[in-house]
Amino acid sequence: MLTNDILSALKSYTANLSRSVSLVLNTGEHSKRAELVDFLQGFVSASDKLSFEERDISDVARSPITFQIEVDGQSTGILFSGIPGGHEFNSLVLAVLHADTEPQKLDENIKSLVRSISEPLKFEVFISLSCHNCPEVVQTLNQFAVLNPNIQSEMIDGGLFKEVIEERNIQGVPSVYLNGESFANGKIDTAQIIEKLIAQYPNIAQATAPAEQLPLQDSVVIGGGPAGAAAAIYLARKGLAVTIVADRFGGQVQDTMGIENLISVSKTTGPELSNNLLQHMNDYNITKREHFRVESIEKGDVKKVTLSSGEVIEAKTIIIATGAKWRELGVPGEKENIGQGVAYCPHCDGPFFKGKDIAVVGGGNSGIEAALDLAGIVKSVTVLEFAPELKADQVLIDQAEKRDNISIIKNAATKEVVAEGGKVIGIDYQDRATSDIRRVDLAGVFVQIGLVPNSSFLEGVVDRTAYGEVEINEKGETSEPGIYAAGDVTTVPYKQIVIAMGEGAKAALAAYDYLLRG
Repeated sequence: MLTNDILSALKSYTANLSRSVSLVLNTGEHSKRAELVDFLQGFVSASDKLSFEERDISDVARSPITFQIEVDGQSTGILFSGIPGGHEFNSLVLAVLHADTEPQKLDENIKSLVRSISEPLKFEVFISLSCHNCPEVVQTLNQFAVLNPNIQSEMIDGGLFKEVIEERNIQGVPSVYLNGESFANGKIDTAQIIEKLIAQYPNIAQATAPAEQLPLQDSVVIGGGPAGAAAAIYLARKGLAVTIVADRFGGQVQDTMGIENLISVSKTTGPELSNNLLQHMNDYNITKREHFRVESIEKGDVKKVTLSSGEVIEAKTIIIATGAKWRELGVPGEKENIGQGVAYCPHCDGPFFKGKDIAVVGGGNSGIEAALDLAGIVKSVTVLEFAPELKADQVLIDQAEKRDNISIIKNAATKEVVAEGGKVIGIDYQDRATSDIRRVDLAGVFVQIGLVPNSSFLEGVVDRTAYGEVEINEKGETSEPGIYAAGDVTTVPYKQIVIAMGEGAKAALAAYDYLLRG
């Protein structure tokens, strides 16, 4: 099941294990058990520090295909229910490495917060092996379990536990439960997990306070994507004191699987590029605050940036590079049914709708591409486009029109996502030509209507357009002296990685010039 190339890579990853790590499989019978045993035996063959055993762990295990990771005979609180292949293979590898040596990538403030949790927390993460958003959640919660014995994290392959999926009405991944109650549905990053934990357990927030106040910074860069990374690197190369704040380094790039238009790099992936951005920043003396958001900015000659952790950072200049996120429909039934039939990632959640009728809202490139992807899985796809004509490239439209199970409705204003008994059953739209309200009966709705700038925290700080984009001039200057902006959050057209990098560098140079001139 594990190829020689994978085993060779695994041997290099586990070469420096210092402690004995065991993969302990629960006892019992299951149709997938033999395959899992073969997988685990192959996995542990990569190192003499790894071992596999079968033992009754029914007090913590979900089924006969649940295994836990133990270090020196002690449970780490990390469990996998199913075979962690596909995107989740990396989650298993990292769980083993983190179990041996404490996770290094988490911010020290985050580690303090996690260690301070005294309540027992049992996380269940329902995933699909084809989901590229799921591993981030699994890996984050696995690290939490390593840091705190009160925390347990279990990855659950939804495809192997269909009765649980049905019982809980799960129709999207990742779907996270905490102590048996729904905690989060759909794409969620570490910063959002932390915010939800703080909201549920306010007493742990004080644990995130830094030991010492940072000295006055020359610049604070907000956002860790291509624009933010470029800005931070350019500033650091000038010898300036720089802090970069990001909910996650890489930003939206993390979610892009194939990148073939970054000049000089023939082909890469979002995760690879994100890691390269981080490694490049690590070459310089840049203070990092990851997994935190900026709550507010106080203007003035010395600007004050307040983080979601409560930390306040003072700086002479600020560069805003917070990018954009999926745009929501904003209609009744959308937010209430995320993970229960409303989804934003066709690649991740498409398998949950196999053989069912679904809709894609949006007739641009992303919408038609989603319809084409889903058409091979679902029974039928109905594309709803607000405008009188589709905005996608003609080559994509031609492909969609050839598919027997794709129908396209133009001039349609989505009004409501209709649900019954906790599941989506239809979508109501208005025919803009006749004003008639009509319904399409279906089981799922995939929203593909573009992006919205991450700029809501800038209300009253800098001028923004009606669409939320930060207004800038040719130097990246905003309406507020000393505050600059770059990348997808701004009015600069053509939201591309290579453009964002250039804009980040330009904003950094403008900020440097501002500091030079006093």
